[in-house]
Amino acid sequence: HVRLVESGGGEVQDGGSLTLSCAASGITVGIKTDGWYRQAPGKQRELVASISDDGQPTSADSVKGRFTISGDNARLTVWLQMTNLKPEDTAVYYCHAVQDGRIYWGQGTQVTVSS
Repeated sequence: HVRLVESGGGEVQDGGSLTLSCAASGITVGIKTDGWYRQAPGKQRELVASISDDGQPTSADSVKGRFTISGDNARLTVWLQMTNLKPEDTAVYYCHAVQDGRIYWGQGTQVTVSS
């Protein structure tokens, strides 16, 4: 069984910064932590940023130039560095991982940006 543990959420003011971390534990053979999603109240979960199998990062247009995703070589840990945060970034952020075709989600970490 795989567990994804997220940390780093919190409340910041408009323009502030936060870095989220996600670490996989348990039976991690073949695991790939590969992305961050977020879900705001009343909205669907959306992809924020991801890392491809060959290590290339991509991000949603709404966060380009402000958020940076990175991961360790073992693909057990993934980070999301967020700068110039805006109120519309307020959401619960979820880590995403894949292992042998099975998808895993973290428990979510709240990010609140106040104006």
